[in-house]
Amino acid sequence: MGQGTFASSTYPQSYENQPSSAVKDVVSSEKLLTAKEIVDININSMATDPVLRNANWGFVVYDPKTKKVISSYNESEPLVPASTTKLLTTETALNLLGEKFRWITQLEYSGTLNPDGILDGNLYLVGSGDPSLGTNKAGAQSYSTIVADFLAAMNSKGIKKVNGNIIIQTAVFKLNKTQKLPENIVWLENGNYYLPAGTTLNINPANEKLISKQSNPFSESKNYYYISPYIQQMVYAEKFENGGVTTKLPDAPAYLANALRTAMVKSKMPITGKVMTKMNDAEPEKREIITSYLSPTLAEILFYTNQHSDNALAEATLRMVGFQKKGDQTLESGRAVVLNHLTSEGFDTAGLNYLDGSGLSHYNKVTPIAQVKFLTSLMNEKYFKSYFDSLPVAGQTGTLKRMFAGPGNGQIFAKTGTLNKVKTLAGYMKTSSGRTLVFSLLINNYAGSVTQVKAKMEKILEPALNL
Repeated sequence: MGQGTFASSTYPQSYENQPSSAVKDVVSSEKLLTAKEIVDININSMATDPVLRNANWGFVVYDPKTKKVISSYNESEPLVPASTTKLLTTETALNLLGEKFRWITQLEYSGTLNPDGILDGNLYLVGSGDPSLGTNKAGAQSYSTIVADFLAAMNSKGIKKVNGNIIIQTAVFKLNKTQKLPENIVWLENGNYYLPAGTTLNINPANEKLISKQSNPFSESKNYYYISPYIQQMVYAEKFENGGVTTKLPDAPAYLANALRTAMVKSKMPITGKVMTKMNDAEPEKREIITSYLSPTLAEILFYTNQHSDNALAEATLRMVGFQKKGDQTLESGRAVVLNHLTSEGFDTAGLNYLDGSGLSHYNKVTPIAQVKFLTSLMNEKYFKSYFDSLPVAGQTGTLKRMFAGPGNGQIFAKTGTLNKVKTLAGYMKTSSGRTLVFSLLINNYAGSVTQVKAKMEKILEPALNL
């Protein structure tokens, strides 16, 4: 901007007819232009940039105090938001479920327990759809720790032998066998995967093998995708092993139940039955609670979700809000609940297309102006601190750790988004003058590499830091 990129008509009129010697020391863009003018000129210059020239993109910087747009470009254009979709999903969950919400997994028993410690009955593992179960994500306990706690609780109850089965009770969720994946999922995304909720029928996760395999020819790391024989949906797999595939765990309750049975046998607590699932129980047995495992709080899980852009956690959260409001955990119910919530909160739904909770679909659409007004509306909510804290910090944490090594470091708090030829960023910025501004930058169909478009995003946002 200080290298002669502006015509003389850019300068204030009082300088236009002065000799060059009179203006030599004052003619610099930074002295003559306001911060807003520099932002506007910078945006306009991107229209001819090779990376963005043929792209479809939009940008808004918004002042939450004045409720006015400071600068914008294509602010009302519906664009693919990628993982900035999680901004809508996670806020809906915080609003409807609360920051302290926890998923509960209960261990129960039926039948009779005699003085010798022999249980003539069944053990029940009753889940509630905990998306963090056994993952160590967000501070969640590992399977081994949960199993150890379950065994300790059984010992405290005096249980020494079980003449019965371990029954996984999944009736809390209604099975929807016709449920499909969100439209237009991009399966060739390196590292992206989708784990739909499935049944626990006859699953032994340790021995799961693929039945249909195809590698991604465009990925250097060779990720694989296959159709699960248990849930009849496409699932991401990490590597081939002995003609089979090591997969992402498809069903946490089944794994926990099998791990519990194995641990019981190893600890000399015999069990005569097997692991089985009851989707429906017309005549439920009377049961006693042995112990419960609580997930981390929703605030902790959503912190992990936004910091790591975790697709599986986002999709499970979407289904949980659907269950809370509509009584089932289908994608359709979750989607309807989010849309109803956004509408009730005054979200501008013109240009909005919300198809999944994580942003994996290219059919998701949102406008930059709707994003910034939505983010602005949250600033007075009681859970805003948890929401704000969940966002990656530029140059420091999460998916923004490797951006803004220079200007912007520690000043931008935003959710990232990445799909094939889609790069997005939306959130808040703290300017050098101490203002808090809200912004949305959505870029679709850019040219060049991801590294190049990231550099352009930094260049677009850098002048706004001086507003």
